[in-house]
Amino acid sequence: MTAPKKMWEPSQVAIESAQVTQFARYCVHRFGLGFNTYPEFYRWTCDESDSFWSALWDWSGVRGRKGERILVDGHKMPGAKWFPEARLNFAENLLRRRDKADALVFWDETGFRRRMSYAEMHAQVSRAAQAMRAAGLKPGDRVAACIPNMPETCVLALAAISVGAVWSSCSPDFGTEGVLDRFGQTEPKLFFCADGYLYNGKVHDSIQRVKEIVAQLPCVQQVVVVPNMDEAPDVSPIRNARRYGDWIAPYEAGEIEYERLPFDHPVYILFTSGTTGKPKCIVHGAGGSLLSGLKMYKLHFDVRPDDRFYYYTTCNWVMWNLLFAGLCAEAAIMLYDGSPFVREAAITFDFCAAERFTHYGTSAKFIDAIAKRGLKPAKTHDLASVRMIVSTGSPLVPESYDYVYRDVKEDVCLSSISGGTDIMAGFADANPVLPVHRGELQCRGLAMDVRVYDEDGRELLGEKGELVCVNPFPSMPVGFWNDPGGSRYHAAYFERYPNVWCHGDWCELTERGTMIVHGRSDATLNPGGVRIGTAEIYGQVEKVDEVEESVAIGQLWPRERPTDTRVVLFVRLRPGLRLDPALEERIRSQIRGNTTPRHVPAKIVQVPDIPRTRNGKVVELAVKSVVHGMKVKDTNALANPEALELFVDMPELAS
Repeated sequence: MTAPKKMWEPSQVAIESAQVTQFARYCVHRFGLGFNTYPEFYRWTCDESDSFWSALWDWSGVRGRKGERILVDGHKMPGAKWFPEARLNFAENLLRRRDKADALVFWDETGFRRRMSYAEMHAQVSRAAQAMRAAGLKPGDRVAACIPNMPETCVLALAAISVGAVWSSCSPDFGTEGVLDRFGQTEPKLFFCADGYLYNGKVHDSIQRVKEIVAQLPCVQQVVVVPNMDEAPDVSPIRNARRYGDWIAPYEAGEIEYERLPFDHPVYILFTSGTTGKPKCIVHGAGGSLLSGLKMYKLHFDVRPDDRFYYYTTCNWVMWNLLFAGLCAEAAIMLYDGSPFVREAAITFDFCAAERFTHYGTSAKFIDAIAKRGLKPAKTHDLASVRMIVSTGSPLVPESYDYVYRDVKEDVCLSSISGGTDIMAGFADANPVLPVHRGELQCRGLAMDVRVYDEDGRELLGEKGELVCVNPFPSMPVGFWNDPGGSRYHAAYFERYPNVWCHGDWCELTERGTMIVHGRSDATLNPGGVRIGTAEIYGQVEKVDEVEESVAIGQLWPRERPTDTRVVLFVRLRPGLRLDPALEERIRSQIRGNTTPRHVPAKIVQVPDIPRTRNGKVVELAVKSVVHGMKVKDTNALANPEALELFVDMPELAS
């Protein structure tokens, strides 16, 4: 396979100064190793992962007691136990700074709102933690937040975690049922919200919705409302509610009493999208979340104290938890709440230039959208401070690499990463010391022995297959909430290949050690028994200028007595355009000429909208369910759930 175009590579000075280089040399010296290349270092981190994670703990100066044993039952997946003697607190390790440097900088659609220093953040956490203890919060209790991405969200999460409580959150635009489907399972004792939020120029009130939610959550003993749209909101409609300022008023800032708990003590409950059933509650442990965050920020992202890290996210996506974890690297975290498309989609670049971001994170869909809009931030904004652009959510197509290096920034490490809510980490990750190749993810995550398997469990190189991980890692979930015996957890990841994590991604590992992700394997198309990743189709369709967005599914065919699957492509075109035979043939030719005849859709159908999650991910499985007459059980994770109705009993699919 011919190597794709090399888009960027680091200077020798950058390689020498990178933290991953410094850490690799630390390991070589500590363990008496005899290698001097990154591929050899990666292989060592997988083969001796217990030594790697132990060294990372020491090198990063983790606060807590490590204990003697690092890994017990390392041959079991699930079942491996990391740092069984350890005691630590996640929040304590994110609050080590106490100075006046920026910790949090907050913008919304109106622009700058405010900034919070590390000293101010520590003081706020101290007061909030005291208020939580006074409310009876204990280790293992759950707290929940339906709240915007604002400074108080970080403060409240840190305060809850300092006490040993378990944090979960979602964004305030969720409907009542969507919130109840999530928090109804976890039964929180405390509930946090804001009085409202701003999105796409419109102010949305949250008080009435929270009133309805809390009325159906008898477990909630207290509600705290953070002013966002109104300085003194009326919280009287909500049962047992107080304004944030009144709630912390009795408490003076001081030292924080951290509960040091076992390594696997739950710190987060994250939720799957729920578009194909009630959301699963994934429980993550404090120690694994901390070590994974340290590895990601320090080694893969090369984030240093006072760097300025941004990622567009809402509080219902794992990227919020990962953004928030940037405090472990003593960086300033850039918070944005609202639509990224205001100011003609330039708002986040305005924020970037004004606050001198060093790291800019977004979704592949956003990059594609601004490319189609013709934005050229390289000409309109000063982005000299940006060292790395990170993209996730879906595969970054090769043309998006061209766009970024041409129209956003020429000298930058563009890193498409892939992991997920399941692991709070990347199986394929960024790397400041490796080159960027067009259309490829730079590397596998350190200490993650990622491979590609065929259906029979044979390892593949340069061929498409299932992404698997064959060694345990600390940020594997503690389990699923309310899953006695762990049967649902085992079925989700370990049923297909025994003792091997199967992630559900259809991908390819190259001889260069890079990865290509072709989409979710459970959405993989299978016409005539040939497996096709949907990303391969999208990569070609998105080159057609008239197409704004697309989704491909496999439709069982014939409908009455299915014997095969046919590929159906739905397209949303630019406003005012119509899918005529000429455009349809151009789309087919684009796909056929750059993939294979098997990729060419049997049907191409124009639709006015395509359902997507609030994080911009197209929901292929939900569309497929509706096309086949099945009900999507939970649409609260969708930004535009009404779009699903467009796919019900479509006459175009009857023949």
